[in-house]
Amino acid sequence: MSDAINDLIDNFTKGNIRALARLISKIENEDDEKDEILKRLYGKTGNAFVLGITGSPGAGKSSLVDRITAFLRKKGDTVGIIAVDPTSPFTGGALLGDRIRMQDHALDKGVYIRSMGTRGSLGGLARSTKEVVKVLDAFGYRWVIVETVGVGQAELDIMNVADTTMVVLTPGAGDSIQTIKAGIMEIADVFAVNKCDLPGADRVVSEISQMLDLSKEITEWRPPVVKVSTLDDRGMDELMEVLEKHRAYLNDSGNMEVYRDEMARKETLEIVDYRWQRIVNHQLNYQGHVRDILDKVTDKKTDPFTAADEILGYILRNSGLLDNSGEKV
Repeated sequence: MSDAINDLIDNFTKGNIRALARLISKIENEDDEKDEILKRLYGKTGNAFVLGITGSPGAGKSSLVDRITAFLRKKGDTVGIIAVDPTSPFTGGALLGDRIRMQDHALDKGVYIRSMGTRGSLGGLARSTKEVVKVLDAFGYRWVIVETVGVGQAELDIMNVADTTMVVLTPGAGDSIQTIKAGIMEIADVFAVNKCDLPGADRVVSEISQMLDLSKEITEWRPPVVKVSTLDDRGMDELMEVLEKHRAYLNDSGNMEVYRDEMARKETLEIVDYRWQRIVNHQLNYQGHVRDILDKVTDKKTDPFTAADEILGYILRNSGLLDNSGEKV
């Protein structure tokens, strides 16, 4: 690892915000030393409680994050916020910039807000979101809040990042029906019906409650449905109480450890899959032999299945994982 990265990590461990921001940028930009950075920080992770907030665009997720942060700061908790936004087609950065909507916390040293562009990733999160969560965790934030981009029916990745997943709905927009269609119903630990001062809030609560009643899956935790309004903090006390109850439930039942162990396994396999894809893409881009095999498929000289086996064998041998006879090294 370079001296510059070592100095950054040293300053990071001393609580330097600039070092935190620079390390996050290196991770987002796929710096050559990204893996080494994450290896160094991994031992400091596992202390933050991760809250994921998802829902349709316009549901008021950012305003709700702002109010939740204010309530947590009153308790003295520190908060790291990752706001995932659509990517600008011109700069590659976050298009909306949720910091604009959270100006009340801009000068609060106990709050760090980072906007991230999805950069083409589906599922409502940027590909590096999990890694940035770990960086904020290692920095010492008690809570890490992840607000997804709001892509609707593809927005399920948050369940593999958050300890508690909150789905935000609004009355009068058909959100509850869309949520049920999307499958988000199954990943929600808490439902927040935002803008409850508008007509139809009670109907949304009733619809969600009915769907929970019809659910075939029986669990110890039934997701509460809480009406809130960020305009006058209506229902915020109840919402915060529900979040703390779910956190206590996870700890008392042992599910927190189970969930985090499962996420660690998935993450490890995702890293394996990502590195394997890089090996395959390298061979596809630079090795003429692979192109020759593909040409045989297009010329009907072989079938895609035989060709795929031949390509995999070729890549494994060239990666040092198989010898020339096809046996594992």
